[in-house]
Amino acid sequence: MARYVIGDIQGCYEGLSRLLDKVKFDPACDTLYAVGDLIARGEDSLSTIQLLRSLGNQFSTVLGNHDLHFLAVSQGLKKVKANDKLDTLLACPELPDIIEWYRQWPLAMMLDDNTIMVHAGLYPDWSLSQLCALSQEISDELQSARWCQLLENMYGNGPTHWDQGLSGAARQRFIINSTTRMRFLSADGGLNMKAKYAPKDAPGSLCPWFKVNNPQLLPEQRVIFGHWAALMGHTESSQFQALDTGYVWGNQLTLLNLDLGQTFAISA
Repeated sequence: MARYVIGDIQGCYEGLSRLLDKVKFDPACDTLYAVGDLIARGEDSLSTIQLLRSLGNQFSTVLGNHDLHFLAVSQGLKKVKANDKLDTLLACPELPDIIEWYRQWPLAMMLDDNTIMVHAGLYPDWSLSQLCALSQEISDELQSARWCQLLENMYGNGPTHWDQGLSGAARQRFIINSTTRMRFLSADGGLNMKAKYAPKDAPGSLCPWFKVNNPQLLPEQRVIFGHWAALMGHTESSQFQALDTGYVWGNQLTLLNLDLGQTFAISA
């Protein structure tokens, strides 16, 4: 029995299938986790979702920015982008079931007592337990009758700084931005939503979120995340495991054996 965590799939069905075959994934006994962004940009988002749903309880995921955007598009709140290649998924007969399936997933998920999985990262003022609590706030809204209002209000780059006193749409937007879009923080700890390059190319005023000291994070705890393809899996710290290695951009799709700490990859 093995537990695996896979990086951003982004609708790359063929790559997903090859990587699962490479590790001889057995849905009868193995478990697959995903760091989010299951769909969009790849060649076959529909088949990707169908395969993952077929795994039943052997599959779990957190939500990424592309996943949340898909939900907004499905409700007519945003227009679909041509380069997301979502037309077949949006036109499929099982779309209502896929939407309901998506709405059950959280922004963050504990994989064991000391390991959390989140799409973009852990904001440096938060502990793992606080991240889970804030994720639950969003899940409660996403699974309620107000879920479309949540999706409509999530767009925007502010507020950039966390305050426990934040409320309403501003609070929800910060939680969603930090868990699904965050890469760099400014010198004063604010979210920078525009910079997407590798850390070596960043100006001195910006710092990767995982390089910022987090007094809430214990030495034995680790964060598994995706979203940042430019990292190519490198954080220079065993405490932070980056799994988005840019398969959809012609690079690699990466899978982590959670218990052995071993990674497997295939090239596009």
